[in-house]
Amino acid sequence: MEIVSTIREMCSISDELRKGGKTIVLVPTMGYFHEGHLSLMGEGRKRGDVLVVSLFVNPTQFGEGEDYEVYPRDFSRDKSLAEGTGVDILFVPTMEEMYPEGYQTFVEVERLTESMEGRFRPTHFRGVTTVVAKLFNIVRPHIAIFGEKDFQQLVVIRWMVEDLNMGVEIIGMPILRERDGLAMSSRNQYLTPDQRKAALSLNHSLQKAFQLFRSGERNPRRIIDAVKRVIEVEGEVTIDYVEIRDARTLEEIEIIEDQAIIALAAKVGKVRLIDNVILREG
Repeated sequence: MEIVSTIREMCSISDELRKGGKTIVLVPTMGYFHEGHLSLMGEGRKRGDVLVVSLFVNPTQFGEGEDYEVYPRDFSRDKSLAEGTGVDILFVPTMEEMYPEGYQTFVEVERLTESMEGRFRPTHFRGVTTVVAKLFNIVRPHIAIFGEKDFQQLVVIRWMVEDLNMGVEIIGMPILRERDGLAMSSRNQYLTPDQRKAALSLNHSLQKAFQLFRSGERNPRRIIDAVKRVIEVEGEVTIDYVEIRDARTLEEIEIIEDQAIIALAAKVGKVRLIDNVILREG
């Protein structure tokens, strides 16, 4: 596995790979790898000739008072896991490389970013779309792979790619969960044993939503109310939002007719977690 830390070198490598007819797959990450990340890498290994994983804790997607400074980092561990998964290139730029002095250009997707995460983290998606656009320009992948746990992010990136004619195929991969059902996240390590137990209410509530959908319920309000009741039993869990929206456009819907997403965010103690499930026939 090759470790690349400068944009110039990564661009040069990508240009040579493309000239040689190689298919480049990119998995963008912020590091502190868990099985969810490794599953994205494994899928990337199948889909192209060269697998590039970027590792960059992006400051522009963290808002004031969020956990950028304490976000978990362990480069030696991540390096070992990436190498063991068959990654060809680990791209690890510094903040100075990505945002040099005087940097002032940002990419924004508008309507899609106003609800759910965007309502609680108003600068988050501008940071996400900017760093992803930069990574696409640097790595020049044919394919990029993202997890569906950040479902709104996945939809936003797909629209950005389509609107700006970036020519990158975006692949979404299903959420991986711990044995107890908790969605895998780098932030799970912050949970105390009692908080982790309380956090299971998020998955339990989404299971309730899916059961209601399978039994024929199509009214979003009734499903959301049932989800909130499951979570609110836990005293340590504070709900930010529970929303049901069209899975492609993220628009509000009055009745579930096709494919919808039910997404939620909640704080368990001081740890903010997100989760979702897709509601669709079959």
